[in-house]
Amino acid sequence: MATNIGMMDSAYFVGRSEILAWINSTLQLNLSKVEEACSGAVHCQLMDAAHPGMVPMHKVNFDAKSEYEMIQNYKVLQDVFNKLKITKHIEVSKLVKGRPLDNLEFMQWMKRYCDSVNGGALHSYNPLERREASKGGKEVTKKAAPSQSSTKSSTAAPKAQSSHNARRNEVSSVNLANQSQKVPRPTSSGGPAYDEKITELKLSVDSLEKERDFYFGKLRDIEILCQSPEIEHLLVVEAIKKILYAADDDASVMAEAQAMLSSQQKEAEALSPIAEVLEEKSSSETQKRKNIVNFDVDAASLTTLSPRQRISDVSDVHCSGSPLMI
Repeated sequence: MATNIGMMDSAYFVGRSEILAWINSTLQLNLSKVEEACSGAVHCQLMDAAHPGMVPMHKVNFDAKSEYEMIQNYKVLQDVFNKLKITKHIEVSKLVKGRPLDNLEFMQWMKRYCDSVNGGALHSYNPLERREASKGGKEVTKKAAPSQSSTKSSTAAPKAQSSHNARRNEVSSVNLANQSQKVPRPTSSGGPAYDEKITELKLSVDSLEKERDFYFGKLRDIEILCQSPEIEHLLVVEAIKKILYAADDDASVMAEAQAMLSSQQKEAEALSPIAEVLEEKSSSETQKRKNIVNFDVDAASLTTLSPRQRISDVSDVHCSGSPLMI
């Protein structure tokens, strides 16, 4: 039984269309996107289908809209994992946000696990009856019922038409029997190389979808960060938003964003001479204060000298300045 599956396992190369078809057929739902199962209720019923009676369906809320209600569903799912000793980590904080890539990867794991239980066979499981015990389960069933009835009617019409065409073409088929024996019939498949090419293309498409969803999630994170009140008023954030919200792939959008940033830099450079003038004024005022302090110190030193020292200093000055001194 697979509980821990590596990221390179074939389970993570299953496309979203196959995942949706598996969910809708197993639980008789009408999901159009994998992220519509982000509330956790679908995961709980899938585990109930794999292990009938293990999940308390009366605690599951199919009508969960807020993250708090969704987290309650994931708590029920975690309790089931603990009972079954499944060590798979549930990244609830990412799943409840409805991110396509995170929900797709977790649903791929769910399909791989359910397929490993009894070969994926469901023993007379009635999803409609089990879902009625859940909150909002009846409403979900009612929404899925019209689509299922239309699908059945659309499949019944081609069957009736095909049977009518078969009766009408009985005569022509008898006449062409001899000719069909002479003409070699083409094989139904193109051989192993053809099947290998189809498998390779499917894997390539699924890989591109995962890469697309990955980068979309990154851009969504950047958008949420730019919407933060602390930084949304910054000019660089406005430039990033301009690029994110561009409707087409135009090079002028990038040029306009760069022009916004360069204009801010020019404004900062225009204010720099004012700062230099203020700095020069402050330095000149500091120098004046130093000169005043030095003058006060010299005056104080003169007052402390004795009359004899003052006369000697004056005589030294006169002698040093006399033209008779060699």
